[in-house]
Amino acid sequence: MHNALTRCPYEPYCSRAPQFSYVRLLHAVPNAPAVDVYANNKVIARNLRYGSFTEYLPFLPGVYNIKIFPAGQKVNPVLNADINIAPNLIGTIAVTGELPNISTMLLSEPPLQIQPNRVYIRAAHLSPNAPAVDVTLPDGKLLFSNVKFREVTNYIDINPGTYTLQLRIAGTNQVVLTVPNASFKAGRIYTVYAVGLAGKNPPLQALLPLDGSSYINLAR
Repeated sequence: MHNALTRCPYEPYCSRAPQFSYVRLLHAVPNAPAVDVYANNKVIARNLRYGSFTEYLPFLPGVYNIKIFPAGQKVNPVLNADINIAPNLIGTIAVTGELPNISTMLLSEPPLQIQPNRVYIRAAHLSPNAPAVDVTLPDGKLLFSNVKFREVTNYIDINPGTYTLQLRIAGTNQVVLTVPNASFKAGRIYTVYAVGLAGKNPPLQALLPLDGSSYINLAR
């Protein structure tokens, strides 16, 4: 196993350093408090709140033991799991489910051949109690269909701009979430994360962060 590294330890010789992968964390467990996250017993995130991401962190490729504790504690982790971080990876480790049944999910964010006048988006369903959903525009135009919990779609390309997105129960016109003012900039890559709880608190919501592949260059 390797230790997570927060910066290149080989300065000023980073061009000779091992190739890092870059991974961020997403707290997507709606009934969990803020958490501290450890990789191989080294803290990599403190007080990470539900619905929040860390910055992308550099990791040497390898298998890491991930432990998650309620913030400020270091006994009785709510999650203890191993994750394999592959070489040349950009991705997000999402912590999903509801306490006490939570798990990790690694979403790879592969580099794409980006056309400067297009936007690339996909959807990830991380709401533990929501049914499968279709992601549509208000006129019913289908972007992604029948996305189930812990599923992530392939990317599609669309025109840049500001959209209203809707999540509908798969195969129906029943809207369970409307996302106004979803802004997607040209030449960027996004994942639309559906998090929260259907019919409960915290409610369903969408997170629309940039994928790291929009701006992280793995080439040396």
